[in-house]
Amino acid sequence: MTDHVQSFPALVDDASRILILGSMPGRLSLARVRYYAHPRNAFWPIMASLLGFADDAPYPLRCRALLAGGVALWDVMASCRRRGSLDADIDEASIIANDIPALLRGHPAITAIFFNGAKAEQSFRRHVAAALDARGAALPRLRLPSTSPAHAGMSTAAKCRIWHASLSAALASAGR
Repeated sequence: MTDHVQSFPALVDDASRILILGSMPGRLSLARVRYYAHPRNAFWPIMASLLGFADDAPYPLRCRALLAGGVALWDVMASCRRRGSLDADIDEASIIANDIPALLRGHPAITAIFFNGAKAEQSFRRHVAAALDARGAALPRLRLPSTSPAHAGMSTAAKCRIWHASLSAALASAGR
């Protein structure tokens, strides 16, 4: 059975300096209405260690900590049809992208875009990149290893090292 799924609103404010884009929340995240709700997803532990908050803090506190750290969060896809939770199960023809160009125009302090995995980067290139204005198109972009437990070919420690190195440098150059 294929489900029609929709992502969440962007987590962003005027202090956001970097934008992390996922593809589409998994079933558990959608059911809980929380980004990265799967207990084995490494996103919150990685961000907690980078920004200095408890990865098991209540969800609203984790979101505030991201924003306080200059990090915005969204998904490339606004909606799609998908069987299950895996990116591989997304019906490519059903993808509708979020209005990332408008988000970037409305938040000019964002200086870099990071993708949480290959599917987010691939979908951005196919469905968003051509609609960017000159400033948005010039922003540095980097794919990071997926924090999903489905990306088991890399340890959480290795993912953490890569995410830390990339995000620390971007936040430092953005004045955070």
